[in-house]
Amino acid sequence: MLRSRPWFLLLVAFVLVGGCRCAEPPVGGTRGDFRVEPTALDFGRVLEGDTARRSVTVVGTGRAGVTVFALVKNGPFTLSETEVSVPGVGSASLEVLFPAGNGLAEGSLVLSAGSHTEEVALRGEGVRPLACVPSAPCRESRFELEPGGCVESVAPDDTACIPDSRCQEKGRCQAGVCAGSPRSCDDGNPCTRDACAPDLGCVTSPVVCPSSGNPCRVGVCDLKRGCTEVDAQDFSVCGEVDCVSARLCVSGTCREVPTPEGFLCAPATPCQGEGHCGGGRCVRPDAGELEPAFSQALGGEPSSESGGPVLLSHGGALFASVCRDDAGCRLVSYTGDGFLRFETPYPDGAARTLLAVSDAGVVLHEPGAIESYASSGTGASLWRVPLSGLEAPLDAGGLVPSTGAGRTAIGLQGEVVSLVSWAPPDAGVGQGAALVVLSPDGGVLRSGLVDGFAGSSRVALDSRGEVFLFAPGGPLARATADDGGTGFQTVPLLTEVPESRASLAVAGEWLFAGARSFVAADGGTSVLADWDAGTRVTRPLDEPVLLLDDTGYAFAWSEEAGLVLRAFDARAGAVRWETAVLSEESPGVLHEAALVQGGAVSTVTSVGFDGGTQSHVQVFAEGQRLMQCPLPGTPRVAGAAYVGRSVYVMLEREGTWRLEAFDLGSLVTAETRGWPQGSAVSGSRRERP
Repeated sequence: MLRSRPWFLLLVAFVLVGGCRCAEPPVGGTRGDFRVEPTALDFGRVLEGDTARRSVTVVGTGRAGVTVFALVKNGPFTLSETEVSVPGVGSASLEVLFPAGNGLAEGSLVLSAGSHTEEVALRGEGVRPLACVPSAPCRESRFELEPGGCVESVAPDDTACIPDSRCQEKGRCQAGVCAGSPRSCDDGNPCTRDACAPDLGCVTSPVVCPSSGNPCRVGVCDLKRGCTEVDAQDFSVCGEVDCVSARLCVSGTCREVPTPEGFLCAPATPCQGEGHCGGGRCVRPDAGELEPAFSQALGGEPSSESGGPVLLSHGGALFASVCRDDAGCRLVSYTGDGFLRFETPYPDGAARTLLAVSDAGVVLHEPGAIESYASSGTGASLWRVPLSGLEAPLDAGGLVPSTGAGRTAIGLQGEVVSLVSWAPPDAGVGQGAALVVLSPDGGVLRSGLVDGFAGSSRVALDSRGEVFLFAPGGPLARATADDGGTGFQTVPLLTEVPESRASLAVAGEWLFAGARSFVAADGGTSVLADWDAGTRVTRPLDEPVLLLDDTGYAFAWSEEAGLVLRAFDARAGAVRWETAVLSEESPGVLHEAALVQGGAVSTVTSVGFDGGTQSHVQVFAEGQRLMQCPLPGTPRVAGAAYVGRSVYVMLEREGTWRLEAFDLGSLVTAETRGWPQGSAVSGSRRERP
């Protein structure tokens, strides 16, 4: 049967050998190939230390699959894998990693399969975060890439915090405020008085027990019996003592006995040894020079207007305005050890006058404006307030506004209070005045005209922030906010203070106006200082005047004794004691004075003689000179400031201006209350809290 159908065999053979070629031919060929998307990869800004990830897509362009190999050229970029299999007419992803450093990074991703190569540009920027420090307790600060700075927020409630007051402990944040529980300062000792000061914490002082008035019986505190009285130590002084006879305690009784040879009659000072009785007189070794603890070149000359301070101190740091011919003028600050803290040039290079300093900044006067610079860090410029923008008298046309030392003070919260007066350009007599209060950031909080306080008038603040104004001759007034307005109203305390000088001091409950009148700060009665008693005085000095508790101190010139220091009873005006500071035989200068050791006063003075000057540091108490130490050589002194147990003096030696420190030892310790030294000799000083 097969033989009869040969065509069928031919058909079968055709199918088995050649097959059917009736399909459409393939598109794109059978060879594997690829392309990459995108051709550039930007990671953007990434925090240093973080790793950003981005992917590229490898697309197969042939029917056959292909293996693509990858590598990175340049930069810190890395790959999750170095090869990727791409199916035909399909795609696969490849991850690229950017471990961010600090700064811009660029590189490239190279992809290859056989002879075909593709390249992808890589770019990223590593950003080093700022060290973000919260501005206050119960605030959190974090760095954010956008906008590229620190962002603050309120800390969550119940976050542990440290209260601003040291009289609180175990602080916890509540609605952004750090609140703590009261700190107990009771030490369980009945012979101590325990208290707490917000800036110091627990403060303990011994109980002072009263005595009967017998100098040979003293009050003491016993842990079990409380205050009682016992015999004073034998041979303690109970009356007048000289090198002939001495009144000494013996078994609780004051007796006069011959003074033994070698008896200590004068304590040692930093420049002179002890004095001992010999042959009926007090014999002391000659005083040597007071050697400086350090001497630091200033790199220029201190600048100040007449009567203004050349040196201020605050928080253990020192501040001065210094000018140099080739570099203009600048604000400089030093540590108490003489190391430079900062040096900030003034924008126009012109001289400035120091006015006052606090945590809020250093306040200076330049012609036509008040400025402030930071008292910490780099001493950066904080703000500038032109005086021309303040309210002026109606007849101020052609007059120049100004303020100065003694007419500017800083309040407890950093606010600046300044008395501005208008005068002719040739520095004539002032013809009007305004009082202005500036916030710590230089904003005008209140400003208004005040009648009768032009020219050399003074402003002072007490510990409560009350503002007092005084014009030589009167009036003396308290300035208060004008209810309903933006200015001030003045409440007179005295309408006239005859023969008074340009000075004003406030401490505790007393004002000392013009080195002439003591006035109760609450507006009570006033008493005049008795300048007619004792040494005949030619004229009191404008400043310095010192005030502590109920004692006022002032200096005056006398034809009989030269420069004298007089201590007054603020309640009665009577003279408590008086002493000569400079001899009438030599011209002299008083550079600075400060209260030390309670009722003692220390001065820095210079006297002229043939060939130069001799400068001294002196200490006076109860009308006696306790110390007189000469400074080395014949320096020219510009000013001084007392800080703790040291006095810092700005002086010129051999053509170089220097800052020198002199350690006065245990004999001198600056008061922690009363007048702060920050305002120097001409500042309107206020009570230290």
